[in-house]
Amino acid sequence: MNTEILGIIVMFIVTLLLGLPLGKYMAKVYGNEKTWLDPLFQPLERFFYRVTGINPSLQMTWKQHLVALLTINLLWFLLSMVILMNMGHLPLNPDGNPGMTADLAFNTSISFLVNCNLQHYSGESGVSYLGQIWLMFLQFVTAGVGMAAAVVIFKAFRDKTTTQLGNFYDFFVKSCTRILLPISVLVAAIFVFQGMPMTFEGKDSMITVAGDTVQVSRGPVAAFVPIKHLGTNGGGFFGANSAHPFENPNYLTNMVEMIAQFIIPMAMIFAFGFFIRKRKFSWMMFGVMTIGFIILTIPNIKMEMAGNPAIAQMGIDTSMGAMEGKEIRIGAAASGFWSIVTTMISTGSVNSMHDSYMPLSGMNELIAMMVNAFYGGVGAGILNFFIFIILAVFISGLMVGRTPEFMGKKVEAREMKIAMIVALAHPFLILVGTALATAFPAQGASTLNNPGFHGFSEILYEYTSSAANNGSGFEGLGDNTIWWNISTGIVLLLGRFIPIIGPIAIAGLLAEKKFIPEGEGTLKTDTSTFGLMVFAVIAIIAALSFFPALALGPIAEYFSM
Repeated sequence: MNTEILGIIVMFIVTLLLGLPLGKYMAKVYGNEKTWLDPLFQPLERFFYRVTGINPSLQMTWKQHLVALLTINLLWFLLSMVILMNMGHLPLNPDGNPGMTADLAFNTSISFLVNCNLQHYSGESGVSYLGQIWLMFLQFVTAGVGMAAAVVIFKAFRDKTTTQLGNFYDFFVKSCTRILLPISVLVAAIFVFQGMPMTFEGKDSMITVAGDTVQVSRGPVAAFVPIKHLGTNGGGFFGANSAHPFENPNYLTNMVEMIAQFIIPMAMIFAFGFFIRKRKFSWMMFGVMTIGFIILTIPNIKMEMAGNPAIAQMGIDTSMGAMEGKEIRIGAAASGFWSIVTTMISTGSVNSMHDSYMPLSGMNELIAMMVNAFYGGVGAGILNFFIFIILAVFISGLMVGRTPEFMGKKVEAREMKIAMIVALAHPFLILVGTALATAFPAQGASTLNNPGFHGFSEILYEYTSSAANNGSGFEGLGDNTIWWNISTGIVLLLGRFIPIIGPIAIAGLLAEKKFIPEGEGTLKTDTSTFGLMVFAVIAIIAALSFFPALALGPIAEYFSM
């Protein structure tokens, strides 16, 4: 077997083997059961609650959860604007990087606030060390917010009939202290020993092989990169992201970063099953997501390993694969694997340049973000998948002539209206944004470096990445303009909070309803048959919504080669 393919298989198996026990541990954390880390983190949490005056045992309704979630995000946004616009006057800036313009600070603040990390700046020159530390803080807390939102869903379906869905701050703090922080420390230790920089010194002078003296950026990289992946954030400390040798020094760090971004979204699936005591249901979810993942991953790996036929026709050796925009130390196979993991899981980090991928590989990356429910970001993946479950339950109920039910609760018109709004909002944001940028070329299309079909794909990718809270990009686009900063900032906000508000509202409404015990006519939602139904709903919605746009971009580019 090809050693590159073997490395990919090992990465997936290791993630699954670690994800199962981590999911069980997470279920215990959110269920207030005893864990082995309690003695370490309980004093820290009690101190935090005492200082802030928060009562973590106070139960909240779904509306109170949303108020708390949105309020704390607004405060972080305002503080972020102040820091990013004034970095030039603040400490921890040895390289003298200036503050951001208002529109760039707006975009960056929202981007990191919504767990997307779309970057219209280059990390080593656009942000001070204080700015990097602040963005690292946002990477922790926004991941914690997504996880806390998902736990509201967990809570709604474990209790038979209730309006009390736990405490948002309790779920949020435990997500950060009990899960994200300890794993980040472990991953950071590995990175430091692999040579990743961890310093507050400024640029270092180095002499190249040619004898030239160059200034090399460095910084607290080893602390930044772990949460970038574990929280499915994806923002790069350097402009080249994980293609930069300081941010991803070798194949071992590449494997660790891959597993790190994969493990919590996978563990969340199993945590749901453990928490609601329906493990078979979580395996159904895992099966559907994994089938979708494999369908997109295998073609990407094969296409990137096969190389570019246009280059091969010129007599150039392509035996190493399509290596434009890729790192030799990582290779075409691992880069192709990463490209789907990072777009499907909504991380957005890159270890190669997606703009250089084969047209249909780029299409698969777009589809991964357009679906946005196969694994998905931490917490957000469960929320998005939950919408498709509700749609599948409703359609299945219509097919057999019964009132749709999910886990003992009737799914009625109010829940379906919310589900449809959430399902349609995603393609609406992507397609309307793309249409406006294309219709007004002086604002959007004028910043393209590539004309024709590929240029259209760059615009489509930018809005898809924003709506999916992904953050990666086809970097042939000059995106640091007022148009791109403001328009993608709006898409980022709506693309994050609509898929959080909708599922929490649905779960809260269902939790209030009378529990109906399962009978002979009850739709079984933990079977492979229902899993196929969910997969069909996802495929149909994605195909109907996005095929015309894909036909104008990557598909047309493929046939024009």
